[in-house]
Amino acid sequence: MSENLDLVRSIFADWERGDFFSSGEWADPEIELVQADGPEPSRATGLAEIAAAWLKRLNDFTDIRVEAEEYRELDDTQVLVVVRNSGIAKTSGIDLKQIGGGRSALVVGLRDGKVARLVAYFDRDRALADLGLEE
Repeated sequence: MSENLDLVRSIFADWERGDFFSSGEWADPEIELVQADGPEPSRATGLAEIAAAWLKRLNDFTDIRVEAEEYRELDDTQVLVVVRNSGIAKTSGIDLKQIGGGRSALVVGLRDGKVARLVAYFDRDRALADLGLEE
């Protein structure tokens, strides 16, 4: 297993426990988050801005959980993580499992042993299509 894959797995181990940003040692100082699809496509730069944006979204749900289903090393600089999400939207009552079976994806871009870019997809199939991958 590569160092990049080990790093991404360790980050997700924290996230699966609900610990999203207590340690930013894994992040490049200029890390970028791109929300590629979903209700509010957006961009954020720097760990503080990303944490604020991510926590705002997390607070829109009750009982939010993320679980990595699959890790796929795409090349020397990118890891695809297929994620199963659960949680209920506070305003609409929609269960994340109702949206694409709760499956989303995250493309983790790495540089010099740090995460430099995160591209988040609500729709796992769109992520696969954007990456030119088949299911």
